[in-house]
Amino acid sequence: MKLRSCCAKEKAGLARIRTSCGSHRQSGSRERNQWWEELTASGGEGMVVKPFEFVTKGRKGLAQPAVKVRGREYLRIIYGPEYTLPEHLERLKSRGLGTKRSLALREFALGLEALERFVHKEPLRRVHECVFGVLALESEPVDPRL
Repeated sequence: MKLRSCCAKEKAGLARIRTSCGSHRQSGSRERNQWWEELTASGGEGMVVKPFEFVTKGRKGLAQPAVKVRGREYLRIIYGPEYTLPEHLERLKSRGLGTKRSLALREFALGLEALERFVHKEPLRRVHECVFGVLALESEPVDPRL
C-alpha cells in the first residue's frame, strides 16, 4: 500500500508539505526519519498519514482513512512533561485504540454512503440519514487525546 503524508508546520499556518513513500520499502527510511526530526524540532506538530488511494481496502475491509502522528513536543503538552519516562510510555502504549479506529471507519463509511446516495440523486432525506448517523457517532464518548 502506498502512503502519503501531509504535514502542517505551526509556523506556516496551513502550509502543507506532501511526500509519498511505500510502506513496504525500507529504502529512504533514514531520510524520512531525519525529515520527521527536523519537522518536529522546528515546531511542527506532526503529520497526517493517509493511504494514497482515497478508499483503500485491507485484509479486514476498509482501511483507516487517516492517522495523526504527533511530535514529541506536542505530546508533551497533551500528556505532561514526563510522558517519555518508561512507566508513562508503558501506560500510553497499553491504551486501547480499537474504539477510536472503529469510530473513524464507521464515520468514513457513512460519509462514503452519503456521497453515493447524493451522486445517485436519491432523495435528500436518504443522504441526511447518513449525515445524522455521523453526528450520532461523534457524540460517542472517546478519549479526545487519542
